[in-house]
Amino acid sequence: MADASEFSVTLLGTGCPNVSPRRYGAGQLVRCGDLTILVDIGAGVTHRLVEAGSNGAEIDALLITHIHSDHLVDLYQFIISSWHQSRDRPQVIYGPPGIKRFVNAQMDAWKEERQLRIEFEKRTSTAGFELEIHEFHASGVLIDRDGAKVSAVRVDHDPIEYAFGFVFEANGKKLVLSGDTRPCDALIDVSQGADVLVHEVFQHGRSREPSGTRTAQSIEQVESYHTLSTDVGDIARKANVGALILTHLVPPDADPAALIEDARQGFSGFIAVGEDLMHIDVARRRVAWRQATVGF
Repeated sequence: MADASEFSVTLLGTGCPNVSPRRYGAGQLVRCGDLTILVDIGAGVTHRLVEAGSNGAEIDALLITHIHSDHLVDLYQFIISSWHQSRDRPQVIYGPPGIKRFVNAQMDAWKEERQLRIEFEKRTSTAGFELEIHEFHASGVLIDRDGAKVSAVRVDHDPIEYAFGFVFEANGKKLVLSGDTRPCDALIDVSQGADVLVHEVFQHGRSREPSGTRTAQSIEQVESYHTLSTDVGDIARKANVGALILTHLVPPDADPAALIEDARQGFSGFIAVGEDLMHIDVARRRVAWRQATVGF
C-alpha cells in the first residue's frame, strides 16, 4: 500500500512500437493517495516495474489506455510474474471495450502451461490469476477511494475508436496522462491547472524520408494520430499546467534538445523529456532521474 501523502509518477517506458534498448514500451507507475496504479503494460514494463522498486504483487489496478500492442504486449508476463512475486489477490484491470475479450484470450492461450505450474509448484494461493475486469467506453470517474480519484478522458487516436487518457487527483494536486492522442480539446479541458501533464510526442520533421517498407503515405498516417512536438507546447499552455513531461517518443531516438525547443514555442513553463525510470514527485514538484533532481 502506498504512503497516503505520496503522489508521484514513474515513467517505466517512454518508447513506441519501434524497439529501442533505451526506451521500453509504454507504461507508468502512479502512486496516488493509498493507491498504487500501473498504466499500460508495454514491452519490458514488467522488468522496469521491478527496477523502479515495485512489483506486480503491489499493484492495486492496471489501467489500459487503448488496445495497441505497444501498450499491452507485456500483459501476460505481468500476470504470471505477479504470481511469482506472491500476489495473493485478484488482478484488477480497467480498459476500453474489448479489453475483457483480449485479456481472456491471453489467459486461454497460456492456460495449459499455467495449470502445470499451479499443480507442480504447490503454492498457497492462485488468487493472482483471478481477474476483475472493468470495461468503460466514455469519460468519467473510475476509482474514488483511499484518498484518490482516478478519471478517464476519451482522447482522439482515430482510427482507434476507444482511446483514453487518465486524470489522477489527491491532496489538492492533479496529474494527467495523455495516452496516445492527436491534439484534443477534451484532454486540454481536463488538464486545466494540472500540476503535471505527461504527454506523448512525435518529433516534427523526423522520419519524413521513406525507407524500407515505409512510404511517404505511411509516415504521414502515423504522424496524423499523434501530437507533434511543435503542437504539444500549445496544449500545455492552453491547459495552464505546472510542468510538461514528454513521453512515448516517436521516433525513440528523437533529439531531446530539439523536442524541448519545439515545445518551448508554445509553452514557457517547465518541460522535461522523459526517460525510462524518470520519477516525477507531483506533491513536492520534483523530477529525478539517475543522480539528478530538479524542482519545478
